[in-house]
Amino acid sequence: MIEAEQPTRKHRRGKDKSDRIDAHLAVLYALGLDADKLPTPRADGDREALRILLCARQELTTTTTGQTNRLRALLRDGDDIDRRLARARLTNTVLARLARRRLPAHASRQQAVRQGEIRRLALALRDAARALATNRAELATIVHDLVPGLLNRPGIGPVSAAQAIVSFSHAGRCRSDAAFAKLAGTSPIEASSGQTTRHRLNRGGDRMLNKALHVIAATRIRTDSATQAYLARRRAEGKSDREILWGPDRSSTSCDLGILVDQPTESVATSELPVRR
Repeated sequence: MIEAEQPTRKHRRGKDKSDRIDAHLAVLYALGLDADKLPTPRADGDREALRILLCARQELTTTTTGQTNRLRALLRDGDDIDRRLARARLTNTVLARLARRRLPAHASRQQAVRQGEIRRLALALRDAARALATNRAELATIVHDLVPGLLNRPGIGPVSAAQAIVSFSHAGRCRSDAAFAKLAGTSPIEASSGQTTRHRLNRGGDRMLNKALHVIAATRIRTDSATQAYLARRRAEGKSDREILWGPDRSSTSCDLGILVDQPTESVATSELPVRR
């Protein structure tokens, strides 16, 4: 069994369109391909587990952001102590203090309702922090099993690595680094004019994968000495930080984010995961 990809535009041009016709054309297109170019079915198992965890993490993060904003708004409406807490970082210690805080003896109904909501949000944020930590640990375990050593590379964490694996999906989807760059939206688009050679940002591709690669790049800029040396060298050539991030890195390897110059990662099952970070 294989997973038949959509026929090329050339093979679809001039033909009718329906689900049955599309399926028939996909089969005919697959039969005309070489055996080594046929994609294998998308793997479930660990990759599907990563996808579920990433969806859960996105939901937790979105919910936590809303609850944090709501809690800060309630604290800003309080006294001077509450307003200082609203501007400070909401650590576990601060959340625990807010959850244990008692009402004054002659509190009004408004104060009681406000304090009850503050306590509820503080407890919810503490639970969400624990859930996110558990989620991250589960992601790290699965990523380590799929691609041993990937998390040891500079700037790569469990969340970014998991997104790269999920976006790559299955063997046969990306047959080269250039194809993976196109998938991730990290292949800059030519925008030269006259004697000026430049590229513009590619806004296509998998935006979640693009975000993961951007996070890896930003982390390496802060922490990796090799990346910092590369950045300094390109700045000396007159390149701006934006051009370094967007521009093509090496002509022999299509286009990249500029500072992300690693080789493809280790094999995942029977496929290669050409994650260009």
